[in-house]
Amino acid sequence: MIYPWHSNTWQQLTTHWHHQPNAWLLLGKSNTGKSAFALHLAQSLLCESPQPHHDPCGTCPSCHLFNQGTHPDFYSLTPEQPEEGTTSRKLLNIKIDAVRAILEPLMQSSVRGGRRVVLINPAESLNTQAANALLKILEEPPEAVIFLLVAHNRDRVLPTIKSRCRQLLLPAPDFQAALIFAKKQQIENAENLLAFHSHAPLFPHTPEQDELREKLIDLLAQPRLLAILDYAAEFDKTKLPLATLLDWMNKWLIDLALAQQNMNVMYYPHHKDSLKNLATQTNPATLFHFQAALNALAPYGHHSLNVKMQTESLLCEYLTFTQNKSSN
Repeated sequence: MIYPWHSNTWQQLTTHWHHQPNAWLLLGKSNTGKSAFALHLAQSLLCESPQPHHDPCGTCPSCHLFNQGTHPDFYSLTPEQPEEGTTSRKLLNIKIDAVRAILEPLMQSSVRGGRRVVLINPAESLNTQAANALLKILEEPPEAVIFLLVAHNRDRVLPTIKSRCRQLLLPAPDFQAALIFAKKQQIENAENLLAFHSHAPLFPHTPEQDELREKLIDLLAQPRLLAILDYAAEFDKTKLPLATLLDWMNKWLIDLALAQQNMNVMYYPHHKDSLKNLATQTNPATLFHFQAALNALAPYGHHSLNVKMQTESLLCEYLTFTQNKSSN
């Protein structure tokens, strides 16, 4: 399917339908419908009876196979998921074995006699070896094969891969369009959740995480040492990666910096009063240094660190920051 905010982009793409590149790089913000767009495009490329505007017919044998997830000429590469019942705080990757697995069939004839389509989503999750293997295929693409790469962050895709793809930016909806969509989905607290998720309307529904995040924000608004220790233990029990906590805190710090400049907050509008109050009590220079320390931990967000210890350390440093004391 194509979401309403991507309909114009689809029309522009289909205007030059018969001049398909060997590889597309579909770019845009997370949770705004890029994956749905890519699947729609993949099905359209494989459809045996396409509609006037190149939409898939949905009824031909190829569309039937595609909708059943059994089309022999469609290959989907996604990060390996942990086994059921296990937890993993590591960043999931597409590994070289997954890329190698499609090499042999791509060098052979199409099963249904038409195009073959390879979807890689997200492209940033290719590890170094997998990316290099893909690059070799893109340099000498097999006949009648189209690669669809989906990326949330253009800068994290290898420049050599980007140079071999036709890039297409898929715009995010404006706030009102996103809010209308969210309300149609009967999402409770839609306005505040959209603000936190940067107006991306397809954000995952995680009530337990939302509740845990609200506890953190209440703590950041009024930090207390004993509450910090309790929260660190609670967060650690969830087995969420440190990256999740860093994201929540970083957005709070951005809002705090905006409040210090008497500007509207972005991510936690329902806490604007607490942010304004805290802004009058904190030093912008100290905030900058604390934010730099937070950002320095970003590369380790999915490493197997002692998350409880890191959480305690970060929140204690935040407590010191809000009291305008030196952390040395």
